[in-house]
Amino acid sequence: MRHGKQGTKPRRRGWRIVRAIAFGFCIIVVGLGSVGALWNYLAVRRDRANNPPPGHIYEVAGYPMHLYCTGTGSPTVILESGHGEDFTVWGKVQPALSKGTRTCSYDRAGFGWSAPQPGERDAAHIARQLHALLAVAGIDEPVVLVGHSGGGLYARVYAAYYPAAVAGLVLVDAYSPTPLPKPAFSRALDQHSWLQFAAVKTMVALGVARAASQCDEVPSGLEAYAGWIKASTCYYPVLDEYVREDNALGTSRAEGAKTGPFGSLPILVLSQDTTRPMPAFLQKRVSAADWAAYSAAHDEEQVAYLRLSTQSRRVVAKGSSHYLQYDRPDVVVNEIESLIGRNRQ
Repeated sequence: MRHGKQGTKPRRRGWRIVRAIAFGFCIIVVGLGSVGALWNYLAVRRDRANNPPPGHIYEVAGYPMHLYCTGTGSPTVILESGHGEDFTVWGKVQPALSKGTRTCSYDRAGFGWSAPQPGERDAAHIARQLHALLAVAGIDEPVVLVGHSGGGLYARVYAAYYPAAVAGLVLVDAYSPTPLPKPAFSRALDQHSWLQFAAVKTMVALGVARAASQCDEVPSGLEAYAGWIKASTCYYPVLDEYVREDNALGTSRAEGAKTGPFGSLPILVLSQDTTRPMPAFLQKRVSAADWAAYSAAHDEEQVAYLRLSTQSRRVVAKGSSHYLQYDRPDVVVNEIESLIGRNRQ
């Protein structure tokens, strides 16, 4: 018995040591997380203070919305960014288009320098907020509305709600309201779990993304926008707005499916080049057959847009990815200028 009691003491001491180490480790992790969160918060606050948004902030339904207009001339071109993105994605396009006509980009509610707004984040609500923003800004002439990706879906709904306010519609590799069946890998890429969003937000909020230099990444050719890009890249509340738009995507597609045709409205369909090689990040995960099936389905979606108007035209930007405005801004600018030229005749 005496030996048994003595044997328990080292074990108890051992557990106390383990618990002390675990507790100390937790304190270190919490401490580092707190320091990282504070670092990221102060860095974002500094970047946003040092890089105020260009253009103007307007009150829309009591909430600030950011609109950035450059150039002069008519018709005004309105640039609608893709799902979860802000005005900076048009940094290679807006300066060039502004040489010939007034061109405006903006931040949807909750992105960039526009405050979040209550209510749903579906295409109908987004279209109404854009219309209210343009009214407050005094842009009352018919505009050429350009929408990229999910923004193309929003632009289509806007054109249906406000036909008299739209002189032309440009769909830049736009989302389809009724997507065709796609390979399993493509569906998987489009699906995001709440756990993935939570993990990304945690990494951003705790400064992990900043420590990995992800907050300072600026796409080539957008150096003039570097300050604004860095000021919003790791502004983690934006991730909540991305989730809100993502959750409303099904509703937005249903709203888009009810639109059109648009009569003789000039419509320009700009599409990515699906004959380009498979992106490197997919090469170890996707078969050549799956990639070919995805490309064919995507092309069918883009061709279907031509049925929206008797004055529709499609251009494939050779060598481009989904982000035509990054890869082939020359094609985007030239084709929009051509549409404007025909509109002025």
